[in-house]
Amino acid sequence: MNPSSTSSTREREETGLPMVPEAAEPVEEHKTSTSAVFTIRDLSVYYGGNIALKDVSLDIRPREITAIIGPSGCGKSTFIRCLNRMNDLIPGATVTGEVLYHGQNIYAPDVDPVAVRRRIGMVFQRPNPFPKSVYDNIAFGPRINGFKGNLDELVENSLRAAALWEEVKDKLKKSALNLSGGQQQRLCIARAIAVEPDVILMDEPASALDPIATVRIEDLMQELKKQYAIIIVTHNMQQAARVSERTAFLYTEVDEETSNRWGILVEHGETGLIFTRPKDKRTEDYVSGRFG
Repeated sequence: MNPSSTSSTREREETGLPMVPEAAEPVEEHKTSTSAVFTIRDLSVYYGGNIALKDVSLDIRPREITAIIGPSGCGKSTFIRCLNRMNDLIPGATVTGEVLYHGQNIYAPDVDPVAVRRRIGMVFQRPNPFPKSVYDNIAFGPRINGFKGNLDELVENSLRAAALWEEVKDKLKKSALNLSGGQQQRLCIARAIAVEPDVILMDEPASALDPIATVRIEDLMQELKKQYAIIIVTHNMQQAARVSERTAFLYTEVDEETSNRWGILVEHGETGLIFTRPKDKRTEDYVSGRFG
């Protein structure tokens, strides 16, 4: 058991969020949505009076990578920000529908959004290390969450999990800002891992990186999915095809009278089928490069 398991258990009991098993059984195709990490139903998002995402329903499975693809402006980032309530931080944002995390609605009135974000980590498009040492970047989250275990061990294990330990073990007290872009992004992944999440959200995590650093991030994702559900937003369809088990294609609808635009989910399924035998012509046109 990880050293922070006791504190994590206590937190889940206090916030009313569901207990998450440390070793879930592999998900099989015939299992129902009760096996899902997320069960999302009729999810819509409004910014002010304008709808940005409309009636999205899909399941996210444990220990798989789900890729979210679609043209610019279709609501990909808006969608994943619903999964850890980051949209709560945007003035005027309203979320309707259900986002069930292990069966419990994370938007229920008695659920603490901060506790949600501890369980559902996020890695952003551009690396955003804190202006602190490498060590303090990793230790920050556990410290503010009251971690009582061996912090040195937790920092090392998190960096190892992010395939970064060997590169930074002699630089732990140096500024994280001195690391390369690819190292900074892996540091941000390690920082997310350190608070023992159940899910890792990645919003274009390699778009600002060179090809070598991108390969390292993709290889890291393959290792991390053994323990976590990963949801990645990407404009790179080749990347989606390489790394994910399942893919969701979002598309933009336009009101011809008002020119208002919003995102919809066109289809969601096994990545191989989405890219080779999509059910919807809009998906076929997008993955074949006819628009995007």
